[in-house]
Amino acid sequence: MRKSTLLAGACALGIAIAAPAAAWRIVFDPTNYSQNLLSAARALEQINNQITSLQNEAAMLQNMAKQLQRLDFSSLGQITGSLQRIDGLMGQAEGISFDMNEMDAAWKEQFPEGYEAATTITDMVGESQKRWQSAMQAFRQTMRVQSQVVENVQADRGLLADLVTQSQGAVGALQAQQAANQLLALSTKQQLQIQDMMAAQYRAEALEQARDAQSEEAARESITRFLGSGKAYTPR
Repeated sequence: MRKSTLLAGACALGIAIAAPAAAWRIVFDPTNYSQNLLSAARALEQINNQITSLQNEAAMLQNMAKQLQRLDFSSLGQITGSLQRIDGLMGQAEGISFDMNEMDAAWKEQFPEGYEAATTITDMVGESQKRWQSAMQAFRQTMRVQSQVVENVQADRGLLADLVTQSQGAVGALQAQQAANQLLALSTKQQLQIQDMMAAQYRAEALEQARDAQSEEAARESITRFLGSGKAYTPR
């Protein structure tokens, strides 16, 4: 009886000792592991896509900033300054000016349509002297305008080189457009000053032609007065 009791106790103890080892055994599930690994890979891919999207947006914003960056160069002062110097010379026209009202008044004085009987030969000589002075002043003013235009053209060479450099080095559409606008303004300025030069030249030529025509009329009037009616001498 005692041996049986000891044997049963030993068996029970063996079971009790073996039971914890079975309870802590780790079980590996390949299916669950693969699913977890796939989920982690998908999550990582989403994160990478988000990072790429943010990088693209940042690059787009930087590109937009470059496109809107203003050109740190302006030729407006030099262009307007050149035109103002030409305008100043045009405003210094003497004798027959470019102002419509003043031109009409001076023209009527220096180029009368006819000579009154009270006009003496001395008066005609004085008027002829005024016309000669007006013509000389016109040619002088034309040469001054031409000289200023030549000086402006020489300065425009450096300005043109600067604008081309700015255009080639533009980092965005706005800078390129601003450089193109300044190049267009430079071209417009050159055309305007050429027009002024032509106006001064044509004015001088017109005055000279008018002076020649008026001189012919004055000479005709002088001859007519010298000869009189042709009845001053009656042969016997």
